[in-house]
Amino acid sequence: MKNFFEKAQQFGKSFMLPIAILPAAGLLLGIGGALSNPNTVSAYPILNVEWLQVIFTIMSSAGNIVFANLPVIFAVGVTVGLAKSDKGTAALASLLGYLVMNATINAVLGISGKLASGNLSSVGQGMTLGIQTLESGVFGGLVIGIITASLHNRFNKIELPQFLGFFGGSRFVPIITAFTAIFVGVLMYFVWPVFQNVIFQIGGVVNATGYIGTFFYGFILRLLGPFGLHHIFYLPFWQTALGGSLEVGGNLVQGTQNIFFAQLADPNTTQFFEGTSRFMSGRFITMMFGLIGAAFAIYRAAKPENKKVVGGLMLTAALTSFLTGITEPLEFSFLFVAPALYVVHAFFDGLAFMMAHIFQITIGQTFSGGFIDFILFGVLQGEAKTHWVYVLLIGIPWSFLYYFTFSFLIKKFNFKTPGREEKLEATTQTKGNQSERAVSIIVALGGMDNLEDVDCCATRLRVTVKDEHLVNEEALKETGSKGLIHKGKGVQVIYGPQVTVIKNEIEEIMEESTQ
Repeated sequence: MKNFFEKAQQFGKSFMLPIAILPAAGLLLGIGGALSNPNTVSAYPILNVEWLQVIFTIMSSAGNIVFANLPVIFAVGVTVGLAKSDKGTAALASLLGYLVMNATINAVLGISGKLASGNLSSVGQGMTLGIQTLESGVFGGLVIGIITASLHNRFNKIELPQFLGFFGGSRFVPIITAFTAIFVGVLMYFVWPVFQNVIFQIGGVVNATGYIGTFFYGFILRLLGPFGLHHIFYLPFWQTALGGSLEVGGNLVQGTQNIFFAQLADPNTTQFFEGTSRFMSGRFITMMFGLIGAAFAIYRAAKPENKKVVGGLMLTAALTSFLTGITEPLEFSFLFVAPALYVVHAFFDGLAFMMAHIFQITIGQTFSGGFIDFILFGVLQGEAKTHWVYVLLIGIPWSFLYYFTFSFLIKKFNFKTPGREEKLEATTQTKGNQSERAVSIIVALGGMDNLEDVDCCATRLRVTVKDEHLVNEEALKETGSKGLIHKGKGVQVIYGPQVTVIKNEIEEIMEESTQ
């Protein structure tokens, strides 16, 4: 189980680099696509200015190209996330592997006489980086990304005979990746159509379960959050045929998020894909409203002498959840001291997804369900297409549901939520300057020699250590962490959105120590 957690942690955090690209691309496409849409321009004539439309059209095109090339972005991003060293060479090898795989598929399709013409999407084919190939989507990118990372980690230090010495080490990785990608391409030609049919059947089961299936999707997604494994769970629904398939503008698009953004760029869209209501929209109800009620309940339940400090903590965490959809700072304030509250929270989140499905709320998102995405992909797209008003009508009562439920349970079972402990510790404060904080974290993790891999996601420092017994959990808490998950050699320390700065500080210290 511990080994599984370590591997899953590494795999999950490797998604974060490509996922981190999506908010910027989504903002460009959301603003540009919405404000250059002919229907929007007709409704708001003030937008019908040539220079404005030029800007919006360029923004839309710049954002759309990212979503049109997500497979190669994921191929490179996952490789970079999983590679242990020399990540630049690994990224180049991954790009080469992805090109070779699709060129091989193209060649085999041509040899077998199955290279389609006309409507490619009808036979599961499409254009990828100018290559006509099978429409394997992000899954194809992930396959090459994982294979390239494995080859890189195994062969990047290989020593060849002296007359071939120039091609040894990292230079060998692109070579072996290219040859391997040929075999992967041939294998994909035979396997992918079968696998695609299986995905369609699984998607059919999910759809057949209706509202109940949507509830369990949201419930399981939230339960996986503390372990940092939620990316692994929702990404197939967002990026592969598991989340649905739809023809948009003459092209077959797979995955809920891809379909949403394809429709966003299509001026002929009158109603967004139903999968958006099942696998995305419920987040807005929880993140913008539900957790606000939970934060207020925790504040009200705090002892009078602690309310000032708790109020500051909860206000910051609640605003982070409301504006950006990043919930960890708030969730981890009660997860470890009152796990039962988190289970209730997961149950309510599942209900929120189900409510979004029932009321057909179709608001997409780039990264999370906060106010920014709500405005861009809900309000600006129009009530007729997204039913965004229902988020407000459901969300406001949802705040009260969280508030009264959390208040009752905290007092009933005397949960030691922030401000109710005997002595309140200002866990957000750190001693000394930032570099001293990084040094303290390194020491708490067992020292420089104990660190095998250091990375982060949106809110967590994700570390793989050589000896888990050297990790000092109490010392980590003193560095300002809001929570800690420690399974075997995998360690996740929750610091909040500033975790990227902490990771960079640690890496700088590590680099200086090797010089």
